[in-house]
Amino acid sequence: MERRTLGNGGLNVSALGLGTMGMTSAYGPPADRRAMVALLRTAVERGVTFFDTAEAYGPFTNEERVGEALVPLRDQVVIATKFGFDIDMQTGERRGGVNSRPEHIKAVAEASLKRLRTDRIDLFYQHRVDPNVPMEDVAGAVRELIAAGKVRHFGLSEAGVASIRRAHAVQPVAALQSEYSLWWREPEADVLPVCAELGIGFVPFSPLGAGFLTGKIDEHTTFDSTDFRNAVPRFAPGALQANMALVELVRSVAARKGATPAQIALAWLLAQHPWIVPIPGTTKLHRLDENLGALAVELTPGDLQEIDDAAANIPLQGARLPESVLKMTGL
Repeated sequence: MERRTLGNGGLNVSALGLGTMGMTSAYGPPADRRAMVALLRTAVERGVTFFDTAEAYGPFTNEERVGEALVPLRDQVVIATKFGFDIDMQTGERRGGVNSRPEHIKAVAEASLKRLRTDRIDLFYQHRVDPNVPMEDVAGAVRELIAAGKVRHFGLSEAGVASIRRAHAVQPVAALQSEYSLWWREPEADVLPVCAELGIGFVPFSPLGAGFLTGKIDEHTTFDSTDFRNAVPRFAPGALQANMALVELVRSVAARKGATPAQIALAWLLAQHPWIVPIPGTTKLHRLDENLGALAVELTPGDLQEIDDAAANIPLQGARLPESVLKMTGL
């Protein structure tokens, strides 16, 4: 398995990680516990060392699943989790909004350590920027957790350039996690350049566009009633129909390369910078193996230019998230 380094602090991980959110939330009912434990352990056998979870997924149940699966393999893996949403620590009730007060960050860290069955969090992300708490206080709280040996590296999720710079000045940021794919390229404008400047790794979530870039979704697809994509504008039938032109582009490259659309979408991301580590999620072993196959796909400079030129002529439709959620990003 190819490995990559996130940030200047030496956080070394597999070139593809595994996002675990969908195992317990967001994409329909939770998957079978034993099956997900088995899948997580198989991922390690396949060479995956980087696993992404969060207290908010469930809430809490996702961390518990990851902890159960990886405790016998703990020294072989890097576990990333997140703090920052306003969730009751006892009941799991979502109170709405965000909470990155230093005392809350530290309480979340203690609870996550227990659920993950570990003595350290390898990468601790602020899930969303809290406009009511100075970023210096957030970074300072994580710095104290690092000094105490409870956290190894600091990360940010969906943060804007100003927040990244303010955090990094207090505690070096190892990784920024944000959405990035052929379907959503906004990080290229400002965020990726600042990551390159400061030596921060970049971890794209939804690298397959929440399944869209696999080619398995079209305007006739229906989702479970609990699937978050029902509320996402770019998954509305009209937008999907317009956006299928992008899928056709990926399919054409895949056919020429003897790969699948998903593998081309991931290979494209991997080719952008050597400090990018996508975290595609899945609940199925054959999809895990398909995603890992992207590491064997070589896109030449000519291939990449062809993709960029063709994609520039495709007018994509629909916001990537509901408006209420978008308001919490890029701060």
